[in-house]
Amino acid sequence: MLPVKAAQQWTNWSGIVACTPAQVVYPTSVEEVVSLVQWCNTTGHRLRVVGSGHSFTPLVQTDDVLVSLDRMSGLVEVDTAARTAVVWAGTKLKRLGELLHRHGLAQENLGDINVQSIAGAISTGTHGTGTAFGTLATQVIGLKVVLGNGTVMDCSEEEHPELFKAMQVSFGALGVIVQVKLRLVPSFRLKYVTGRMKLDDCLRSLDTLCQQNRHFEFYCFPYSDTVQVKFMNETHEPVTQRGWKDYWNKIVMENRLFWVLSEACRLVPALTKPVSRLSAASVPVFEEVAYSHELFATPRLVRFNEMEYNIPAAHMAEVIQEVLACIERERIAVHFPIECRFVRADDIWLSPASGRESGYVAIHMYRGMPHERYFRTVEQIFLRCGGRPHWGKLHYRTAEDFQQMYPMWDEFRRVRLAADPNGVLQNDYLAVLFGGRLDASGDPNAKAAQTAATFERE
Repeated sequence: MLPVKAAQQWTNWSGIVACTPAQVVYPTSVEEVVSLVQWCNTTGHRLRVVGSGHSFTPLVQTDDVLVSLDRMSGLVEVDTAARTAVVWAGTKLKRLGELLHRHGLAQENLGDINVQSIAGAISTGTHGTGTAFGTLATQVIGLKVVLGNGTVMDCSEEEHPELFKAMQVSFGALGVIVQVKLRLVPSFRLKYVTGRMKLDDCLRSLDTLCQQNRHFEFYCFPYSDTVQVKFMNETHEPVTQRGWKDYWNKIVMENRLFWVLSEACRLVPALTKPVSRLSAASVPVFEEVAYSHELFATPRLVRFNEMEYNIPAAHMAEVIQEVLACIERERIAVHFPIECRFVRADDIWLSPASGRESGYVAIHMYRGMPHERYFRTVEQIFLRCGGRPHWGKLHYRTAEDFQQMYPMWDEFRRVRLAADPNGVLQNDYLAVLFGGRLDASGDPNAKAAQTAATFERE
């Protein structure tokens, strides 16, 4: 008997997506996942898999069966000589980093959130920063998946390579990933440095900053000419003893104080401009050394909604200048900085970084403040330079757009139909993505917005 929770409301991290699944199921083995998927096929039920709920799009929204892999967590096997590991799909990135470190291993790069499950992170194209590194999905060398038709498949570059290329970034549309085989590197330490730089100097030096640092990212503050720059490079220096200054910078300055300022902006939107300038002037300047899995992610206690687009890396400077000019021209009330990162090209069918050296630009709006006008306006800037939306972040694109963006789109749809002929893994949002039903408003986020409005009223 599968562990099941009765119907209760589920919301994502930001609260913009909410639903009430008929049941939430917690399988503990591959066999139980197979049994569940086969049961859905024979009874007409549909299921979606949830990781940690950090996607802003309604990827997991369902009123039927919601599947959590939280009880399929940890290492399956580790090969220290080959520097590979097989892990359960529900393993959270923070725990995975700690487990691998005990074996002297690490992932070469990570994003800035460590609460995601490994399967959720790779499936949505999660990425970090660094022109020598791809998205997390490029670290995957094998997958064990229960397809939508209930069959178990192992796939890799050598075994069912077509399925593998489709599965690597597939947001749960083909099957339930149950195990992930990762390519790893020896455990290593990083030196993290953060500071301030003038916007023009930063944009003029992007190529140099990317080439001279293992990891480089920067944050632009609306209505300000100051940016925060962050660098991480390998080091043999000893690990920094974290004291009150670290706590002050990471927890107090970047989270609790920013939450207070964000609440002030929500109540009085006219404050966004001075608050953004204050945030730019208060960027912490410090450095520290730690093992990689401890440094890649930072706490995110202030909740927000987000749009993020992949753009050709060569367009980063012009896009940032245009976005900042647009915010000023349209007088958009936003105080959250714009996050800018870089990723190596890959060959994954639906990876936003497929076939091109990439920049990622993320815009945010504090939860409870209106985001749609801002996001729709800036999205047009992204699209003019060939932008592709991050699968886990808000956007306003549908199947016709994706067919133009991805050369392998139709191939992916063909593999998907073969893997899930009964549509067991489909929900309303995926129907929009793949050309099915569309909400009357034409907005793929509409149902999420409706449920979010209900959630916020409660």
